[in-house]
Amino acid sequence: MPSGTSPAAPLTVLHIGAEQTTVLCRQGTTLTASLVLNVGAQKTAQLFFKHAPPTPYELENAIAAVEDEVMRVHTQIVPDASLVTSDAAIREIARLAGMAPVTPRQLSRDDMEQVFQRLTALSLGRPASQDDMPTDAAFAATLLILREFMQHLHFTSITVQA
Repeated sequence: MPSGTSPAAPLTVLHIGAEQTTVLCRQGTTLTASLVLNVGAQKTAQLFFKHAPPTPYELENAIAAVEDEVMRVHTQIVPDASLVTSDAAIREIARLAGMAPVTPRQLSRDDMEQVFQRLTALSLGRPASQDDMPTDAAFAATLLILREFMQHLHFTSITVQA
């Protein structure tokens, strides 16, 4: 259990793996759902991104597919749960959002969205030398999956553990 979390508080744990995304939901002390989304960082990158950074068209196609997969499980997510992760790539997103390297970090959806807008600017032709964001496709896919998950399932923040 993440530090600072009450055993009775609803909790959603997110892990964006290479081939799939795993979500565990807890209500009180009961595990209410163990979900697998058929989108992962490497899989999404391989299916949709032919360029690094991805083109706007590639991003749009990936967004549509990830959104469909996220919405498939939306009724199984515990409302008003805290969202947590220990994924290194999401720690990197928090760093890019300007968060201090302490744990746990609370990454807001707005701060994550600002990082996504930087990816969008790179996809539109902003020189990569003007941003310290990783340009590999798997990182872009992780950011996209996190964005769609937080937006469509109404999470306002994610706690990033060590």
